[in-house]
Amino acid sequence: MSAALTLAKPEHLNSIAALCAAFHAEEGITQTDETRRAALEPLLGGSPYGVVYLIGPARAPIGYIVICFGWSVEFGGLDAIVDELYIRPGVRGRGIATEALIALPRALSEGGLRAIHLEVDRDNAAALKLYRRAGFAPREKYMFMSRVL
Repeated sequence: MSAALTLAKPEHLNSIAALCAAFHAEEGITQTDETRRAALEPLLGGSPYGVVYLIGPARAPIGYIVICFGWSVEFGGLDAIVDELYIRPGVRGRGIATEALIALPRALSEGGLRAIHLEVDRDNAAALKLYRRAGFAPREKYMFMSRVL
């Protein structure tokens, strides 16, 4: 099974929204379909704030990655956060997520990206192993914090 990345477009909204709903249900994220679609739609239409990549065949994706862009003086310019990464349960454990995360910097480097960040539960050993295999390292002095507005 291939972890090929395809930049998602507006015509992929239904597929991505379904995958996203499955991910949110799995993670216990409460959100309406309307809110979910409204958050995804701009990223499919060329928004400067981020992109969505389909994982696997575009007409029948097995997962997706949402990337949100930012700017970092510390990292010297454009950076990104992996906001969501989801692989269908039936195809997990085959290295697809690792392959996708390794391919991601190649897909984004032409745009001048300097760093990619992500958030992970410190107690999720499988996710930590996956992210380390893909080249991510913890920043021991730092903790990701949020304030919902």
